[in-house]
Amino acid sequence: MPRLILDEVLIHPAIRERIARHQHDIVSEVQRAVAAHPVVVVGMRQNPFPKKARRALQLAGVAHHYIEYGSYFSDWRRRNALKMWTGWPTFPMVFARGTLIGGADDLQRLIDSGELRTMLA
Repeated sequence: MPRLILDEVLIHPAIRERIARHQHDIVSEVQRAVAAHPVVVVGMRQNPFPKKARRALQLAGVAHHYIEYGSYFSDWRRRNALKMWTGWPTFPMVFARGTLIGGADDLQRLIDSGELRTMLA
């Protein structure tokens, strides 16, 4: 099933650039990190799931780059831009070799199955 996203032709030309620029800095920062590191975890303070993902990677002996944006009470608007960019609704967002692989539970499944090692080889 293809991901639903509003077709560009259905966005008025006068607002297209504003949409493209919206929170561009945070998306660009994550894109740069994903390009520079084999494994990237994007998370937030107070959320136990980014910690769970980082711990799973540590136990599996997989180095990773961590980026943290705010907490439940701060930076939610900026984090929302990442959700819109990826289509992934929660944190963490875990990337392996540039591919979004999901959150902490998705990561653990890939570790357990050996697929994460295969992706990183």
